[in-house]
Amino acid sequence: MPASERALELVTTAAEAAVDKLATDVIALDVSDQLFITDAFLLASAPNERQVRSIAEAVEEKLLPLGAKPVRREGEREGRWVLLDFVDVVVHVQHAEEREYYALERLWKDCPPIALPAAATAGGDAQA
Repeated sequence: MPASERALELVTTAAEAAVDKLATDVIALDVSDQLFITDAFLLASAPNERQVRSIAEAVEEKLLPLGAKPVRREGEREGRWVLLDFVDVVVHVQHAEEREYYALERLWKDCPPIALPAAATAGGDAQA
């Protein structure tokens, strides 16, 4: 079963928030067929710890008016990889070095990408 409409709304809004804070390599994956705990992953990169935290905060702020509050938040203190779990969507904001090392998009390569609107992929090295 593909990602729910709710998950698509959240992942699109989260991607737009990330790009607004200059995230790069923003991609969304539909993991609903592989995982029972969430429908989609959003992956975004930043060149330094401060920007990783800033992107994560912006995502959280943008999703709050949609009634989405993270049930779990990890990695904020270190600022190398912040994970925000919104149940329907899990957002991974990674330092560029962590993104390259852990290569989550390769790990989840069997999951179809979610097409994001241009506003959610504008800037930097972002991809759809």
